[in-house]
Parts: sequence; structure tokens; C-alpha cells
Amino acid sequence: MRARTVIFFIIGAFLAVALLDSIGIFDDRSYFEVPHGGHTHYLPKDCDPPVPVSNAPTVPPLEGQKIDCSGQIVPEPSIVPE
Repeated sequence: MRARTVIFFIIGAFLAVALLDSIGIFDDRSYFEVPHGGHTHYLPKDCDPPVPVSNAPTVPPLEGQKIDCSGQIVPEPSIVPE
């Protein structure tokens, strides 16, 4: 009986982690990918109103860049410690 409980707990924990990963909880990127026909668009996460897919770039931003709410790839603002 104890072994069955441990096995169910392990399976439940695995399924919980898989569900959280599938909805992007562990993703720290500032954008998400949207497959669109034979190519992929990259849209920023926190824009109101959201960027239309057709206005989003088809290349991901490089290190030190981000996608702004107009769909342009721009440099990330640098944070200068005081």
C-alpha cells in the first residue's frame, strides 16, 4: 500500500511539472513563438493591446535585445547599479 502511494505521488508530481512547463511557467524569455505557416513569428509577452502576428518579427531577438510593443526589435535598456 505504501509503495502504491509513493508511485502515485511521483507520477502526480511529474504530471504537475509537465503541465506547468507546457503553459510557460518556467520560461523567462520576454517573448513567445507563434508558428505561422512555414515560418515563426516572435511576439512580446506583456503588451496591451497585443501586437498583431503579421506585425511581429520572424527572427528572435539576440542577447541584449527585446521586442517592443510595436513589433520592432530594440536594444534592452541597460540597468546601471548605483
